[in-house]
This record gives sequence, structure tokens and C-alpha cells, in this order.
Amino acid sequence: MERDARLVLVDSRKYDGSPHRSYRAVLLGRDEHGTWLGVGGEELAAGNFKHPEPFVLLVPEHAWWTAMFNPPPRRTEVYCDVTTPATWAQGRMSVVDLDLDVRRRRGTGAVEIVDNDEFELHSERYGYPAEVVGAARTAATWLESALTGGAEPFATGYKVWLDRVTGGPAGGA
Repeated sequence: MERDARLVLVDSRKYDGSPHRSYRAVLLGRDEHGTWLGVGGEELAAGNFKHPEPFVLLVPEHAWWTAMFNPPPRRTEVYCDVTTPATWAQGRMSVVDLDLDVRRRRGTGAVEIVDNDEFELHSERYGYPAEVVGAARTAATWLESALTGGAEPFATGYKVWLDRVTGGPAGGA
């Protein structure tokens, strides 16, 4: 990764404000899809998040999701968290994780929406407003379609960013 890039604290919380996951990333750049953050191969552990391999995180402008792109041999090629739109302040990118996730498996290309049960439980427990529930479901449905249909940056557009944190072609199947 570039030495002169800015460090960013990725701060993900639950709807009640409790911590979900937090880690440092490097600002790689921006393009038409959003802001790209890189995370090196250092061991990360925060809450239920443990990820020893490098990855890139796409944070789109005004969207209700973020997307994590993983290199081989990770079984999950793309993992999208349905979140509130990101806010940025003083070296920190913050989102509220809304529990729904969409992932695409490496090799098979299988795409699925996961954690519906957690979304239902937390919608009730935390009192998600109807607008939040609707935005989250709309984002999950859109992501499922985009990941299945090969829309960019989910097809190949992410690979140039992933190469920057892995040090080589992310290609792979």
C-alpha cells in the first residue's frame, strides 16, 4: 500500500450505538463507485470480526451499503454489509450496521442475502423506523441483483484496488 496514503478509522456500530467492528484502513482513492479503503494482512479482531488477509472496502456515496472484496483463497469473494449511508469526519468513516448482508461465493458465484433473522430481531429490538427497514431491504435486493448480474464494480472493477493491497493480480477465480 502507499506510504503517503491517509489512515482512516472504520467505525461500524449497531443501531443502538453499541460497537460492531472497528479497524484502521488506508485511503486508496476514489472513483465513480465511491471511496476505496485498503486493509493490509495484519490480524484484525474486533467484536465478531477476524480477518487476517488483506482486503479492500468500497464505501459508496449516499448508499445504504459497503462492500468488502477479498482475494483468494477466501471463500467469500464479495461481502456487502447493508448499512446507513457513511459519514466522514476527522479521519473516521462511520456507518450503522443494519444486519442484512449479501455475499458472493468464490468459484460457484452463488449470491445470497444472509442474516434476515438478525435483521428481523434487531428491527424490533432497536425500533428501526419504517424508512430504515425499507431502505435496508431495497439495498439488499439491489445488491443481490448487482452481484448476480455482474454489475461494476462487482465484476472486475474492484480488482485493480485489491491488487494494491495484495501486491499482485487479484484475478483468480
